[in-house]
Amino acid sequence: MKILNASEPGLGSSMTEDEVRNFLSNSKLFARLGTIDEKEDPNVHPVWYYFDNDKIYFETGKNSKKVRNIKRKNNIYFCIDETNLPYKGVRGKGTAIISNDIHRNISIAEKILIKYTGSLDNNMAKFLMDSIVRGESIIIEIIPHFYATWDHSKGNI
Repeated sequence: MKILNASEPGLGSSMTEDEVRNFLSNSKLFARLGTIDEKEDPNVHPVWYYFDNDKIYFETGKNSKKVRNIKRKNNIYFCIDETNLPYKGVRGKGTAIISNDIHRNISIAEKILIKYTGSLDNNMAKFLMDSIVRGESIIIEIIPHFYATWDHSKGNI
């Protein structure tokens, strides 16, 4: 795991590898994904995510703008950050891989839905799981090239 310090001098410091894994595994924050569209314009997409084995996963409709952009250019930028003091977060660049394997997608989608909704037994989870089972939604896997991190709880603020 390549970690870069993205904190301003005096405001904090970088997270350790264990801190990055803990932050990404346990936070219920949205990930914001940056893709490039057909006009070469940047697009930002907020998504629920699941972090495992140094990779980031999210669910989306197979015909979504995110997927169309990734099919054109599979480079993706991501940012997951705490918006309340003390600020901390992880951002980075990675390669996005589209998974159409329904059985694999089901197991990952279950983890995402349990993380954000607490259960698979609610209307939102059932709706999204049905979409995965029918192949209307897919999973995107991000293989990060690096993690740029900051943690202002370690600084002078």
